[in-house]
Amino acid sequence: MMNEPSNQPQFLYLTTVGWKTGKKHRIEIWFIKHNEKYFVISECGKNAHWIRNIGYNPKITFSIDGITFDGIARIVNRNKESELTARVSESMNEKYKWNQELIVELKPLSFGNH
Repeated sequence: MMNEPSNQPQFLYLTTVGWKTGKKHRIEIWFIKHNEKYFVISECGKNAHWIRNIGYNPKITFSIDGITFDGIARIVNRNKESELTARVSESMNEKYKWNQELIVELKPLSFGNH
């Protein structure tokens, strides 16, 4: 079990680049941290606009508690990464009482200054 302190921020702010427009799109989303990476879940699965943006351009920025990271996003393969999927699902359920749909990994590459 991955227990996070109760004072852990509830949201992160994820910015993707629109695959049609090229404009930046920012969303507020629940997250958990595991092994120096961050995980979010798309409740709309692959139909979410931000998921489609990541499919075309995995370079992202995200902010947690005022700290901004440059990073790379990827969809977690539930079939090939069953242990990771189980851990993330368990932690999301612990933190938010919800863990359904498509898991996305956000890997920080560096601190941004955005």
